[in-house]
Amino acid sequence: MAEQIERVGLRLQLRKAQAEAGDIVLLYGDESEALTHPYLARAWAKRGADLRVPAPGQAQKVAMIGSLDHLTRQLIVHTSPTKRSSDFLAHLEQLDRLYAPKPGRATTPVVLVEDNGPIHLSKLSLAAIEARKHWLTVEWLPKYAPELNDIEVVWHDLKAHHLAHQTFGGTQTLDRAIHAAVAALNIERNIRPLANPGISA
Repeated sequence: MAEQIERVGLRLQLRKAQAEAGDIVLLYGDESEALTHPYLARAWAKRGADLRVPAPGQAQKVAMIGSLDHLTRQLIVHTSPTKRSSDFLAHLEQLDRLYAPKPGRATTPVVLVEDNGPIHLSKLSLAAIEARKHWLTVEWLPKYAPELNDIEVVWHDLKAHHLAHQTFGGTQTLDRAIHAAVAALNIERNIRPLANPGISA
């Protein structure tokens, strides 16, 4: 397993070099979730304690299926009540709109880094990936190697800095907050600061 992780890690370094040279678009994909009951990002507590502010009712969740663009550092997120193959397909359709070949648009091959989760390996998902093979390649991660997936840090940043210490009245409110948080995070991570009208040149 360690040899496989090292081998994939080296291959991803080559993929990053390709992306930085403009030869490919490199995306890191993964799923996460957010809860209506607030996260406590920084608080003292006994070891093993559940770091959440007490709130009435039962916590509800919104699933997030996303991809992080290695070069631009932009996060692309589809939200859903569930994490199923159909939700992964909805996210692929987001990627279609951004990266798939279109008349009048130069197309750069896309490499999507994904783990071996069941929603990625279902017949439905594999068929959708196969249908996009003329522009999309999947780089499969070995099991139990989250350290190879750059999006993991971004999920933590999103939840710890943009969604923490808040209680949301329901999943619709949380869903809107997630998309607002993603937009704010993408502005913060913009590698072209002069493109941000909020920053004076």
